[in-house]
Amino acid sequence: MAQTVIDPMQAAEAYRRSLLDLLGDDDPAVAQSATAARIRDLVERAGPDLRTRPEPGEWSVIECLGHLVDSELTTAARVRWIIAEDQPDIVAYDQALWVDRLRHGEDDPDDLIAMFEVLRDANLRLWRSRPEEDRARVGLHRERGPESYGLIVRLAAGHDRLHLDQAERALAAVRSRDQAAVDPR
Repeated sequence: MAQTVIDPMQAAEAYRRSLLDLLGDDDPAVAQSATAARIRDLVERAGPDLRTRPEPGEWSVIECLGHLVDSELTTAARVRWIIAEDQPDIVAYDQALWVDRLRHGEDDPDDLIAMFEVLRDANLRLWRSRPEEDRARVGLHRERGPESYGLIVRLAAGHDRLHLDQAERALAAVRSRDQAAVDPR
């Protein structure tokens, strides 16, 4: 079943709602703690299909992983600005440009996983070490408006699920297409 793609730049509130819906009532730190293992499993299962795009313009498994690393890196900066400064400006970024121009399709999966794990561990340690009142501190996202530290952590957890599901669908589509080519019944 295809998932509706919501453009985070054109439909910011719908995108935010979709990420929060994916998280539901789950604890965001617990959800985020499970992501690295899912990534490792997905990369292992993808094997030679890791870099294959299901369709032109759609991301491969490795490109989804590259985007998760980019997102974790930007989240790390954003939450630190929010904790350290009063209502800092939160700059948006074009995820498709980052994936293409950083050439994530060519990246070494072990390097991406290592970077993701270090960033995620640092972000979760920060979350666990900060006083509860820090979660209400706000940054001003250029596209989505005010976002608190607590909201950003919840969005990041839903974001993980969105792009892990996207990577799973990409792998399934590539394998389905390959199987159809072998057995065209």
